Amino acid sequence: MKRRMKDPPTVEALPADWRKKAKALRRYGGETPATAIERCADDLEATLVERDETTFSLVEAARESGYTATHLGRLVRDGKIPNAGRPGAPRIARRHLPRKAPIDAPLAEEPSRRERSNTQIVQSIIRKGIE
Repeated sequence: MKRRMKDPPTVEALPADWRKKAKALRRYGGETPATAIERCADDLEATLVERDETTFSLVEAARESGYTATHLGRLVRDGKIPNAGRPGAPRIARRHLPRKAPIDAPLAEEPSRRERSNTQIVQSIIRKGIE
């Protein structure tokens, strides 16, 4: 019988997953590695919050999302995206930014979520950095 591999957790789910692993380590006397894992979970969680709170001008948001600044401005004006800036100078938080997939990007090149390891996910976060 073929065993189905469990999907790796999403980046956002990693801190909770790591905390569970730390709890298991503690149960077996692994206090030092458990503490290290919890600190990593805290750091990743803080990085994710900071990343999601990053705001962009309409021009920056257009570059990041693939949509035009005009379209994004319309979405903000219509209330479909919250304005993280002020009237007359709208900004969009990364967590509210719509994403347009590149038309010419072949889907086969991107590994599926199932094929990504936790290490690859964390490395991609570190490479991308907080903009």
